[in-house]
This record gives sequence, C-alpha cells and structure tokens, in this order.
Amino acid sequence: MEGDTRIARPKLRLALKAARDKRGPTQREAAEALEWSLSKLIRIEAGTVSLSVTDLRAMLQEYGVEDPAAVAELEEAARGSKGQSWWSEYNDIISQMFSQYLGYESAANSIRGYHPSLIPGHLQTVDYVTALFEASQPNPKAQRIIDLRIARQERILQEDGPRVEMILDEAALRRQVGGPATMRRRLSFLKGLITEHRAVLRVLPFTAGAHDSLDSSFFLLGFQEDEDVLYVAGPGGTLTNRDDRELVARYQECFEDLRNKALTEDETVALIDELIDVHRT
Repeated sequence: MEGDTRIARPKLRLALKAARDKRGPTQREAAEALEWSLSKLIRIEAGTVSLSVTDLRAMLQEYGVEDPAAVAELEEAARGSKGQSWWSEYNDIISQMFSQYLGYESAANSIRGYHPSLIPGHLQTVDYVTALFEASQPNPKAQRIIDLRIARQERILQEDGPRVEMILDEAALRRQVGGPATMRRRLSFLKGLITEHRAVLRVLPFTAGAHDSLDSSFFLLGFQEDEDVLYVAGPGGTLTNRDDRELVARYQECFEDLRNKALTEDETVALIDELIDVHRT
C-alpha cells in the first residue's frame, strides 16, 4: 500500500491547495473556518499526513468543490492516502518531541539554522556521522540513527524540497572528524551544495567573535502563510516552539545577526577549497 500512499497524498495535496487558492482564503482563514488547527491544514497540504474522507468532504464543501466526478476521484485518493509518515519506521529511536518536529519540518517551505560546533545533521555525510558515533560510547542503534539522518537529508535536499539556509561555524568546518578522506568528502559535499544551488551555506568565521548562540543549535522552520516554528537543542535539552512569539523572534534576530557576521558564499567556497587542500596532504 506504500506505493498508493506516495501517489495519493501528492494528488490530494495539489488538488486541495488549488481548490483553496481558487476560493481565496489563506491557510489560516481556511483552518479557522473548518475549526481545525493551522498545523493540521499545513500538514494536509504538504502531503505528510493521511486524510480521512470525512475531513476531505469538509474541505471540499468549504472550498465550493461540488462536481461529483471530482469529489469521487478525491475521495478515492483519500482512501489511498492512509499510511504512516516516512519516519514511522524509525519510531523506536525517535522521541515524541522529535517526531512532532519532523512533522513540522516535512511541511516547511524553508529551514534556517546554525550549530556552534558541528555540521548540522541535515548536511552530514555518512562517514562524518559514523565518525561522530565512533568517538562516543557504543550505541547499538547507531546505524538506525545514521539511516534516519540520511533519509531525512535526502528528502530535505530533493529538487522540490524546502529552501535550506545554514550558517556553518568555522570551528565545525575545521574540526577533524574522521580521517583526511572523510574531511575531504565532507567539505566537497558542502561545496557541491553551494555551487549546485541546493542550499545556501555561509561560514561564521572565528573573527566574528562572541555572539548570542554559542551554547546551542537552533533551527527556524518557515511556512508560506504562517509564523516560524523554532527548534532549539542545547545544554537544557530540546524545545520545539511555535507559540512563544517573543522567544521565536529572539532566535530570528539571532539568525539575522549570524548572517550579517558570516562570510559571503564566494568566501565560504574559497575557505572550503583551502581546507580541502589542507586535507590532501
């Protein structure tokens, strides 16, 4: 049934978004009219959750879709959309909080982020993350975590994925994780993302000095018609937040500050080339 799910959900996503666009309401207005949470509507339009026939009929009624043939076709697609999220096979290694975050991430139009000491998980190569696990205590689920991280990366960096913009700390870029070959592959991968315009990556140099996010990584998930969702991981644990607008605004300002202090993309590529040469010797 997995093949049917992959076909049905995109079909529903495109049809329902087109119907809402034709009718005119924003996602927020449509969600309010349906008495749903905005996140529910966002996930349905992103194709990341299944849709019951009852909910579909409510949406079609709200959007004024009455053609019997069209309604019947979409109801059949809704029946075929039943299935679990792509990360459900990794539920044994994912916390409920991270599962919630992945739901938001899968529906996001953009992902902005920063990590003070590592290459963000979205951008890690297999040998890089493997070397990270080898440096810590043995973890019987390490390979499962690596598989999840790479599966997530493939979805984020696909052609129609979200816009990805990351600030890479110079410390993370220079830190030797694995041997020279691992370093070269990691750096070449990052360079390729930049030169192929698959992501916007810029290095925060050591000369930028102190800033407001030295002790935590954070990511801001952007949506076309909704406020950012914030994900923070640091000494105090993890937090996914969309309701504390003051806290979200603080991290939005933090990202702008990091962006202003970062190297340009051309300067970033030049630094990466320099480091690749260093690890050839």
